[in-house]
Amino acid sequence: MGVIRLEVDDILVLKKAHPCGSREWRVIRVGVDIGIRCLQCGRFVMVPRRKLEGKIRGIKRRGISLLPQESMLEV
Repeated sequence: MGVIRLEVDDILVLKKAHPCGSREWRVIRVGVDIGIRCLQCGRFVMVPRRKLEGKIRGIKRRGISLLPQESMLEV
């Protein structure tokens, strides 16, 4: 089983849209809980890593789009 490698300033594309309509979130804090900020309305939330990993559809890192599987670390 692997863990998705997330870095500060990654843009996450999630499966479900936020009530404001955006699906894109910027990673602000990395740890056991991940801090993310909505790119449209600016809302900040802390989400447990395991819960967030199941909701990620894509990752944009430094202008490159990745699938979650392409950013996995083996544990």
